[in-house]
Amino acid sequence: MGADSRRRGRRGALRVVALLGAGGVLAGCASMPDTGDIRPVKASPGADSEVQVYAVKPRKGAAADEIVNGFLEAMTSDDANFAIARTYLTPEASQKWRPDASTTVLETAPTAGRAAVGGVSTGTSYQLKGKQIAVVDSQHAFQASTTEAQDYDWTMHLSRQGGIEGKGEWRIDSPPPGLLLGASDFQRNYVSINKYYFAAAPGGAGETVVSDPVFIRQRMDPVTRMDPVTQSVNTLLDGPTDWLDPVVDSRFPQGTALKSGVTSLASDDRNVLKVPLNEKASNVGREQCKKMAAQISLTLRELSSTRVEQVELERSNGTQLCVLDSVEADGYAPDRASGKPVYPYFVDDKNRLAWLSGATKEAATPANVRGPFGDGQLPIGVVAVAHDEDTAAAVSKDFGSLYVSSIETDSQLAAPVVRSLGKTQDTRLSAPSWDGRKDLWIADRNPENPALLRLVGGKGTPQKVNVPDLGAARIESVKVSADGARVALLLTEDGKTTLKIGRVERGPKDNPVVVAELEPAAPRMETVTAVSWAGPSRLVVVGKESGGVQQVRYIQTDGSTWDTGVLPGLNGVQSVAAADGEDRPLVAYSEDDGIVRLPAGANWQPIVEKGRAPVYPG
Repeated sequence: MGADSRRRGRRGALRVVALLGAGGVLAGCASMPDTGDIRPVKASPGADSEVQVYAVKPRKGAAADEIVNGFLEAMTSDDANFAIARTYLTPEASQKWRPDASTTVLETAPTAGRAAVGGVSTGTSYQLKGKQIAVVDSQHAFQASTTEAQDYDWTMHLSRQGGIEGKGEWRIDSPPPGLLLGASDFQRNYVSINKYYFAAAPGGAGETVVSDPVFIRQRMDPVTRMDPVTQSVNTLLDGPTDWLDPVVDSRFPQGTALKSGVTSLASDDRNVLKVPLNEKASNVGREQCKKMAAQISLTLRELSSTRVEQVELERSNGTQLCVLDSVEADGYAPDRASGKPVYPYFVDDKNRLAWLSGATKEAATPANVRGPFGDGQLPIGVVAVAHDEDTAAAVSKDFGSLYVSSIETDSQLAAPVVRSLGKTQDTRLSAPSWDGRKDLWIADRNPENPALLRLVGGKGTPQKVNVPDLGAARIESVKVSADGARVALLLTEDGKTTLKIGRVERGPKDNPVVVAELEPAAPRMETVTAVSWAGPSRLVVVGKESGGVQQVRYIQTDGSTWDTGVLPGLNGVQSVAAADGEDRPLVAYSEDDGIVRLPAGANWQPIVEKGRAPVYPG
């Protein structure tokens, strides 16, 4: 039941499991209760957030393998400060062990094989083995392993305690650092949220927020005893993760924290959340305070179980600093609504730019945009529509030239803003991409002069963007986030195309923009065909795992992904598009079915038989 197959068929390796709201309890681990009825609870496969594990202390005289398995079980519980888990350790090891330092995630629960047996003085050892998926560090950041899961191997030593002539109790004196969990136990205990910081901008602070994905406990944090709302606010106040820190700012003064002793935050019957802060924030101005409240408001939206309509910040003495409602917080979101519905665009069978309304094939009404991209002046290959939907950038059908034009007014085709000298279509220009700052990005795939280019405001002289970690790889596709702080790159090297996320660093006006610290975003996929942003820190990706078939799935920008992210199958997918918000269906182009949509809770539905290259604004 979330703790995988390690427990099956092993004496004394059961645990206390509670089905929340179901009333059924199975007791065990290294001891059994001596009162009350014992009723079996059937295990359910995979992770179930409604299942809660209660650790049980080791029984007297427990064998060494019982101690090992009991400790591994106890690490999957919500026990306060992991007090029960510590009873399996020697006093010295318990004092040094820091379960909040990191969490190592394995494909399945770790297996413990006997490594070596010594005498009375040397004790015994067990090898903990498994396939490592990721590590969640002390900043709660998920760091995914590479394409192939890494081998995990830790020697856990046990020694006798409190006895003579080898008859003391077995206890662990070298536990693994932090927590060690199988994937299903990790999913049951943790949830991913986005915390928000303001985009840093040259010459001053930006007014758009950037998401920073982290993992918190789904229920009470065993170490801090904070509920999920308080955990979210607390990790926000701790500041951005190291990877994102160079390109964002927090409006909270340095050292700001929750008022001492606060472990629970709850909104009242009017959905107002009061957040008491320490003295570091007591003297901030009203405008700064509202931006601080916006960071909290947007962060708490990631908790599906919490509804907050208004955030009220309080000084350390209990007086009110400021109040911000959810509508005001919307003004800082990178995907803030323009006031009109967002529909997908595509290239029709006559190589013109068209847009689509309606939610079904019967209701969909394709219509060409105005201007040279819609009236046939330019035969189009691929296109990107700016977030304001007034302007678009189109690559010619031969992929040699990039043009920018209004799609709201009639006009003549202007001169191209970028040309490529590549000899073939696939060595010329990539599809373009707009960020929320109205900058236009594109890659020139010419092997003799490859470049990632940016046009400020979508016009002027293209600026070459430095990508220090690129190495020998070639950029095939570029997709910039709405906040403009991160960019998803499809990179080809040695015949494989992989997906990486880079941080967009913008210096003073005369300095070039740099895409720094490329990180794998789909580490388990051997090759990636297409990608689109699907929210603040989520991507929809088309690709294959090693030895697998093509998949369309959601992946977080930190590389975290689970089976629930796999979408219904679709053959021959060449491109995919998602809107910034989650209220619009996915759109894809399939060689077999043309342009299709994936409405919520349904399967793929054909929309346009003869069309290609669908995109949402961005």
